[in-house]
Amino acid sequence: MARKKSTLKKCCGSLGSWSFLIGIVLAVILGLGFGKDYADTLVWVVFVLGLLVGLLNITDKEVSAFLTSGTILVLVAYLGGEVGVFKDLVPMIGNILNAILTLFVPATIIVALKAAFVLAER
Repeated sequence: MARKKSTLKKCCGSLGSWSFLIGIVLAVILGLGFGKDYADTLVWVVFVLGLLVGLLNITDKEVSAFLTSGTILVLVAYLGGEVGVFKDLVPMIGNILNAILTLFVPATIIVALKAAFVLAER
């Protein structure tokens, strides 16, 4: 049984890692404005990949570090996207930051909920 568990964990961990990598690449593509015809679909794909990252990629040992870094990243990306320099001079950077938010907000929420459930069980 232990062998099946490790194989399943390896498969899910790999899926979570690929979800993260693909999500970042799609967020940059979305932010740069490529795929305008598929922008709505890409937003949903990035969002779902964020959910997968939160569900599959973060272990119990990584929760604290992920929540800290994820929260900081979400705040900085949001504030960076709202700063006038990015909006006026380099709107592409603001678009990329918004797309990264689409990936990290659901991942951070999922990990925070998982951590809250673990705390509630104690």
